[in-house]
Amino acid sequence: MNVPGTELSASRLYDILRLRVDVFVVEQNCPYPELDGRDIRADTRHFWIEGEHGVDAYLRVLTEPGGYRVGRVVTAKHARGQGLAARLMTAAVELIGDEPSVLDAQTYAQGFYAKFGYVPEGEVFEEDGIPHITMWRRVAPNR
Repeated sequence: MNVPGTELSASRLYDILRLRVDVFVVEQNCPYPELDGRDIRADTRHFWIEGEHGVDAYLRVLTEPGGYRVGRVVTAKHARGQGLAARLMTAAVELIGDEPSVLDAQTYAQGFYAKFGYVPEGEVFEEDGIPHITMWRRVAPNR
Protein backbone atom coordinates (compact mmCIF):
# COMPACT_ATOMS: atom_id res chain seq x y z
CA MET A 1 0.00 0.00 0.00
CA ASN A 2 0.98 3.62 -0.53
CA VAL A 3 -1.18 6.00 1.49
CA PRO A 4 -0.82 9.61 2.67
CA GLY A 5 -0.85 10.11 6.42
CA THR A 6 -4.24 11.82 6.37
CA GLU A 7 -5.84 8.67 4.91
CA LEU A 8 -4.55 6.15 7.46
CA SER A 9 -7.27 4.54 9.51
CA ALA A 10 -6.81 4.41 13.26
CA SER A 11 -6.50 0.62 13.17
CA ARG A 12 -3.90 0.70 10.36
CA LEU A 13 -1.85 3.36 12.18
CA TYR A 14 -2.05 1.21 15.32
CA ASP A 15 -0.73 -1.84 13.39
CA ILE A 16 2.13 0.23 11.94
CA LEU A 17 3.09 1.73 15.28
CA ARG A 18 2.95 -1.67 16.95
CA LEU A 19 5.36 -3.13 14.38
CA ARG A 20 7.76 -0.20 14.74
CA VAL A 21 7.69 -0.42 18.54
CA ASP A 22 8.03 -4.23 18.50
CA VAL A 23 11.19 -4.03 16.41
CA PHE A 24 12.86 -0.73 17.22
CA VAL A 25 11.95 -0.30 20.89
CA VAL A 26 11.55 -3.88 22.15
CA GLU A 27 13.73 -6.08 19.90
CA GLN A 28 16.53 -3.53 19.38
CA ASN A 29 16.15 -2.16 22.92
CA CYS A 30 16.07 1.46 21.74
CA PRO A 31 13.57 3.55 23.65
CA TYR A 32 13.04 6.62 21.50
CA PRO A 33 10.20 9.08 20.85
CA GLU A 34 8.29 7.05 18.25
CA LEU A 35 5.40 9.52 18.02
CA ASP A 36 6.98 12.44 16.17
CA GLY A 37 3.83 13.98 14.70
CA ARG A 38 4.82 13.25 11.11
CA ASP A 39 2.81 10.08 10.52
CA ILE A 40 -0.53 11.84 10.08
CA ARG A 41 0.66 14.64 7.80
CA ALA A 42 -0.74 14.85 4.27
CA ASP A 43 2.77 14.93 2.76
CA THR A 44 3.92 11.76 4.53
CA ARG A 45 3.54 8.60 2.45
CA HIS A 46 3.18 5.21 4.13
CA PHE A 47 4.13 1.96 2.43
CA TRP A 48 3.41 -1.43 3.94
CA ILE A 49 2.87 -5.07 3.17
CA GLU A 50 0.22 -6.94 5.06
CA GLY A 51 0.61 -10.46 6.30
CA GLU A 52 -1.65 -12.95 7.97
CA HIS A 53 -1.58 -11.11 11.30
CA GLY A 54 -1.24 -7.47 10.30
CA VAL A 55 1.59 -5.36 8.91
CA ASP A 56 4.68 -7.46 8.10
CA ALA A 57 6.88 -4.70 6.61
CA TYR A 58 6.72 -0.94 6.52
CA LEU A 59 8.47 2.31 5.61
CA ARG A 60 7.53 5.94 5.31
CA VAL A 61 8.62 8.72 2.99
CA LEU A 62 8.72 12.26 4.41
CA THR A 63 8.80 15.43 2.36
CA GLU A 64 11.68 17.64 3.48
CA PRO A 65 13.28 20.81 2.16
CA GLY A 66 15.27 19.85 -0.91
CA GLY A 67 13.84 16.35 -1.33
CA TYR A 68 12.63 13.37 0.65
CA ARG A 69 13.58 11.30 3.68
CA VAL A 70 13.01 7.54 3.81
CA GLY A 71 12.62 6.19 7.30
CA ARG A 72 11.26 3.65 9.74
CA VAL A 73 12.13 0.80 7.35
CA VAL A 74 11.12 -2.27 9.32
CA THR A 75 10.18 -5.92 8.84
CA ALA A 76 8.57 -8.14 11.46
CA LYS A 77 10.88 -10.83 12.76
CA HIS A 78 8.71 -13.66 11.41
CA ALA A 79 8.64 -12.10 7.91
CA ARG A 80 12.36 -11.42 7.35
CA GLY A 81 14.23 -12.97 4.45
CA GLN A 82 11.29 -12.72 2.05
CA GLY A 83 12.34 -9.55 0.23
CA LEU A 84 9.55 -7.44 1.70
CA ALA A 85 11.75 -4.44 2.56
CA ALA A 86 13.18 -4.52 -0.98
CA ARG A 87 9.67 -4.40 -2.43
CA LEU A 88 8.86 -1.39 -0.25
CA MET A 89 12.11 0.38 -1.13
CA THR A 90 11.41 -0.18 -4.83
CA ALA A 91 7.99 1.44 -4.41
CA ALA A 92 9.46 4.34 -2.41
CA VAL A 93 12.16 5.00 -5.02
CA GLU A 94 9.50 4.97 -7.74
CA LEU A 95 7.55 7.62 -5.81
CA ILE A 96 10.67 9.74 -5.22
CA GLY A 97 11.80 9.51 -8.83
CA ASP A 98 14.78 11.75 -9.65
CA GLU A 99 14.42 13.93 -6.55
CA PRO A 100 17.17 13.75 -3.93
CA SER A 101 16.45 11.58 -0.91
CA VAL A 102 18.23 10.76 2.30
CA LEU A 103 18.04 8.10 4.97
CA ASP A 104 19.92 7.22 8.13
CA ALA A 105 20.87 3.56 7.79
CA GLN A 106 21.95 1.22 10.50
CA THR A 107 25.50 0.52 9.34
CA TYR A 108 24.93 -3.21 8.80
CA ALA A 109 22.26 -2.31 6.19
CA GLN A 110 24.43 -0.08 3.96
CA GLY A 111 24.68 -2.74 1.26
CA PHE A 112 20.92 -3.14 1.16
CA TYR A 113 20.33 0.59 0.59
CA ALA A 114 23.19 0.78 -1.93
CA LYS A 115 21.13 -1.51 -4.19
CA PHE A 116 18.66 1.38 -4.51
CA GLY A 117 21.30 3.99 -5.34
CA TYR A 118 22.02 5.30 -1.83
CA VAL A 119 25.61 6.31 -1.11
CA PRO A 120 27.09 6.82 2.38
CA GLU A 121 28.02 10.38 3.24
CA GLY A 122 29.75 11.62 6.35
CA GLU A 123 30.84 9.75 9.44
CA VAL A 124 29.20 6.90 11.32
CA PHE A 125 27.16 8.18 14.27
CA GLU A 126 25.31 6.53 17.10
CA GLU A 127 21.59 6.88 17.39
CA ASP A 128 19.93 5.16 20.33
CA GLY A 129 23.09 3.09 20.87
CA ILE A 130 23.14 1.73 17.29
CA PRO A 131 25.74 2.81 14.68
CA HIS A 132 24.14 4.63 11.73
CA ILE A 133 25.34 6.39 8.62
CA THR A 134 23.59 8.99 6.49
CA MET A 135 23.05 7.85 2.91
CA TRP A 136 21.94 9.98 -0.04
CA ARG A 137 20.40 9.14 -3.38
CA ARG A 138 20.91 11.87 -5.93
CA VAL A 139 19.93 11.09 -9.49
CA ALA A 140 21.75 13.11 -12.13
CA PRO A 141 19.37 14.77 -14.59
CA ASN A 142 19.39 13.46 -18.15
CA ARG A 143 21.34 15.73 -20.44
